[in-house]
Amino acid sequence: MDRLRRIYQLHQILKAHRHPVALGALQEKLECSRASVNRIIREMRLFFDAPIEYDRQGNGYHYAQTGNRSFELPGLWFNGRELHALMSAQQLLSSVQPGLLDNMLAPLRDKIGKILALEHLGQTEISRRVRILRIAGRNATDGNFQTVADAVLRRKRLAIRYFGRGSNTETSREISPQRLIHYRDNWYLDAWCHQRNALRSFAVENIKAAHVLDQPATELADGELDAHFAASYGIFAGAPQHTAILRFTPERARWVADEQWHPEQQGRFLEGGSYELQIPYSDPRELVMDILKYGPDVEVAGPKELRQSIHERLESALAQYCNIHRTPL
Repeated sequence: MDRLRRIYQLHQILKAHRHPVALGALQEKLECSRASVNRIIREMRLFFDAPIEYDRQGNGYHYAQTGNRSFELPGLWFNGRELHALMSAQQLLSSVQPGLLDNMLAPLRDKIGKILALEHLGQTEISRRVRILRIAGRNATDGNFQTVADAVLRRKRLAIRYFGRGSNTETSREISPQRLIHYRDNWYLDAWCHQRNALRSFAVENIKAAHVLDQPATELADGELDAHFAASYGIFAGAPQHTAILRFTPERARWVADEQWHPEQQGRFLEGGSYELQIPYSDPRELVMDILKYGPDVEVAGPKELRQSIHERLESALAQYCNIHRTPL
């Protein structure tokens, strides 16, 4: 990244000067050796076709005139993953409330800002033009989150009071936390539940109270956790028991064919341009929600139980608009 910064700096220097710039002046402005300046010039000529020429009479370097337009260096841009990582980190750090971490995080915030500012539009322009949107995130109580994270890292058991949205009830549990998971802009805790004698996943924002216990947490191997939580579809765990067969219309196929719904998915184009996607799953709840988003652009070809579930949901949704007793729009 330091090399890219100097390439851009040299570009700005040559553009700003109407007369050739001496090598010594370039060394001073770029804060590097004579050999480094020469290497940067070679790289700009080689990789960017920069028309940098040495003027003997002016004893310096300049951009040769190429027609009516002056030379512009292509944007030294990040790839998609790098940009997403930098912008996400910047937004997350800026959302940290003032407190104990301020002094420790300040250098990291500054460093990310400098990396973003290497672009010729600068950090401010990037922040205006590039956004990372987080949708449907639910806020966990800071105190409970810190308690949970502390127990995860210290390998201690937790006593929690947990609200189950599905049952609309609260239960008290003793759990051995295993991992914190950030999934679809929400935090989840994978843990061994001592009441159920089984692995469970808890939405952190639904943990209404948490207390770290003195007992050490029961340890489970990474392989066992991966087999339970990562093999099936979405946030719901368990070894896959079924395979959903989804057939998308040709119009929607152009998008779905490039999407990853599951690491073990299989897809193929069918005659006529439609697209068939096969996805392993155990608990269908999250899969059902994702299928419903596509409305008439997808058909569940199997299994029968999943097809019936989607059919019932769509009928129920249609009934909301067919009820003559409802207030008209």
